[in-house]
Amino acid sequence: MDGEGMFIQSIYYGKIGSEATERLMERFGHDGSFLLRDSETVQGTFCLCVRKTPFVHTYRLACSTDGWYLEDSRDRQPRFRTLSSLIEHYRTATGSHVGIAQLIDPLDKAQIHQGLAYMEMNTSSTSEQ
Repeated sequence: MDGEGMFIQSIYYGKIGSEATERLMERFGHDGSFLLRDSETVQGTFCLCVRKTPFVHTYRLACSTDGWYLEDSRDRQPRFRTLSSLIEHYRTATGSHVGIAQLIDPLDKAQIHQGLAYMEMNTSSTSEQ
């Protein structure tokens, strides 16, 4: 995560699990919403999670000496110097040859927190009446 820019920081949710990710995506996301989190099973890798109703698809991202890549059982995947460039590549790629669900809208943590705070304020004010 070191050396990554604000974009990656805004979509990086850390050590949330797959169930919490699915709940977040169901509540705040839509088709094409995506976020980045730590892998629960492989230390040092990240998961790119993308909502494509009715599922949240999860893709493991790993880093080797020649850069970040999408782990896949198919052919050797392209390598990228940064996570941002990897995500941008798959965001702008089109067609089924890409092999992942379309990345449309980053699920920004700041927007989620604002939405939760707004919902909590409205819930508490209506319950007091």
